[in-house]
Amino acid sequence: MVYVLRTGVTWADVPTETIGCSGATCWRRLRDWTEAGVWSLHEILLAELRKAGVLDMEDVAVDGSHIRALKGGLAPDLRRSTAAAGAANTI
Repeated sequence: MVYVLRTGVTWADVPTETIGCSGATCWRRLRDWTEAGVWSLHEILLAELRKAGVLDMEDVAVDGSHIRALKGGLAPDLRRSTAAAGAANTI
């Protein structure tokens, strides 16, 4: 999951040999953990650790790839295809 966030690849392009499981498996685990409330528990745990003063923020990396783009964010560039024209549809 972190690999997808950091690199921007699609789930289908996750390198199985590097990550240890397929992109589809990663996506299913993300879905299952979200439905099970794992992320809410994670937030609670971090808040408790912060309150107890034992959360070490020395080695923290903040990445905005998970933050919602208000007003839709920037529009993607619309580029013309450079692929060769396909055969005409004969159906």
